[in-house]
Amino acid sequence: MKPSTNESAENYLETILVLSKKLPVVRSIDIATELDFSKASVSVAMKHLREKEYIEVSDAGFITLTKSGQKIAKMIYERHTLLTNWLVKLGVNPETASEDACRMEHVISAESFAAIKTHIQ
Repeated sequence: MKPSTNESAENYLETILVLSKKLPVVRSIDIATELDFSKASVSVAMKHLREKEYIEVSDAGFITLTKSGQKIAKMIYERHTLLTNWLVKLGVNPETASEDACRMEHVISAESFAAIKTHIQ
């Protein structure tokens, strides 16, 4: 069963994971830039993620995923990557495929995702 998070939280966690792969440290400004959100919106979201213990923020403002945050982020990232690649292989424009995968990754059941994953691998 999927952990209890909302789509917005999942998107933030996935973004932190992706940024952590390409930046030495992740800060709120990096997330705001990546998502094209205001710094204030990101600040509020980081407060909520910290309260739910999905992230930790150092005194220097560096954001890292906790174990539970990383688990959700990896799940969403895997869904996004697999669904995007699958849609592209079906002939969908890569940008459209990524946008559609972003919506699908949050609502698809674990059972349906597993079936798709098994079918295309």
